[in-house]
Amino acid sequence: MMSSGFDISKLPAERCDLGEGPTYDPHTNTAWWFNILAGKLHEYRFGTDVSVAHELPCMGSVIARIDGDRQLIATEDGFYVRQTLDGHLKRIAELEADNPNTRSNDGRVHPSGRLWIGTMGKSAEDKAGCIYWFDGTEIRPLYREITIPNSICFSPDGQTGYFTDTKINTVWRVALNPLDGMPVGEPEPFLKGSDLPTGGGFDGSVTDADGNLWNACWGGSTVNGFSPNGTLIKSIEMPVAQPSCPVFVGEKLDTMLVTTAFEGYSDAQLAADPEAGFTFLVDGPFNGKAEPDFRMPD
Repeated sequence: MMSSGFDISKLPAERCDLGEGPTYDPHTNTAWWFNILAGKLHEYRFGTDVSVAHELPCMGSVIARIDGDRQLIATEDGFYVRQTLDGHLKRIAELEADNPNTRSNDGRVHPSGRLWIGTMGKSAEDKAGCIYWFDGTEIRPLYREITIPNSICFSPDGQTGYFTDTKINTVWRVALNPLDGMPVGEPEPFLKGSDLPTGGGFDGSVTDADGNLWNACWGGSTVNGFSPNGTLIKSIEMPVAQPSCPVFVGEKLDTMLVTTAFEGYSDAQLAADPEAGFTFLVDGPFNGKAEPDFRMPD
């Protein structure tokens, strides 16, 4: 079920050794993503075709809109409120700040406005990470002993959550309270590595308005769409080996932005995968949905 009939273009933005954490602000027609290892936050303004790379004081991996003036950023040492206008950062909570060997990784905002965020060892140490729930004040651990947390996303109605440990290569789903994004059941397997048509591992995922899960297949050169019952509905060939995370962008949310990476490459591997690390647009049409704002407590 490979699909190579999509128009795929490259954004005019800096190459990332580990592009991750893309999101889209429909209010400003702007995409945001990270180069985690370089400590950079990338901004691309579709209306003016302007790309900006913002230096961060630490490694960040997740960004979410709060309102027209503020964003939430999850980093290796905590959660920050970022002023969109000038980039000023204020830390509001710690995240494993007492452990210099871990950093933040994949995460998304639940429809309730709460955040799920994963951590991992900076050298992907076995079971060094955790997936947390955060509401702006309280941080609750949900799943411990995670090696590489990924694929965190939610059904449109907020009643189902998804996540993976890329090392285990199984995507799990769990029933959630739609009012706050907290689990109300035990996780069960949803997808296994054998479901990936080109091999590789489950990396970042996003759900569309129909509840389909779109996953970037690290090492498999594809983005794969799965129905809510786990059936493969489409497999999109990407021009790189390591796509890392998709998100829907554009006024109709019918285009997919995909970050990629060349992390871990030798010079020979980089020469063999010359587009690795760039950020791509895949024309749909997709039936995307907007990412929820993070709900700051009053």
